[in-house]
Amino acid sequence: MKLGSYELRVDMQDFDGNWRYAYYRNFHVGEYYDSFPITTSGYVGDAGPAMSFDDVPFSTKDHDHDASEGDCAETFEGAWWYIKCHASNLNGRYLWGPHESYANGVNWGGFRGHYYSLKYTEMKMRLRPSKP
Repeated sequence: MKLGSYELRVDMQDFDGNWRYAYYRNFHVGEYYDSFPITTSGYVGDAGPAMSFDDVPFSTKDHDHDASEGDCAETFEGAWWYIKCHASNLNGRYLWGPHESYANGVNWGGFRGHYYSLKYTEMKMRLRPSKP
């Protein structure tokens, strides 16, 4: 997969029926042996750029690749592209909207924040259309 040849759109909905989206014109996921590092750029949307990454590896509770002193995947109960730790966490716990625990739900920081677990999220990628 060549950097810049794919695009990503993330659609999300809260429990009040509000929809937001984040679109990244350039999207790349690296190889397994490098822990699937993700790179995104060219954000457009109304949800906030909570997945703006530059070569960030994927972390799970048994494979900690984040840059924090702790283990973000274990702390926030979901595997994700954590840095120190996250602005988004679409693999968090499904906590049915507002919750008191910090950042362990299905979160998108720029939409409803870290104390709200989203109702619906969808990540879609495709080859970026070439210009004629």
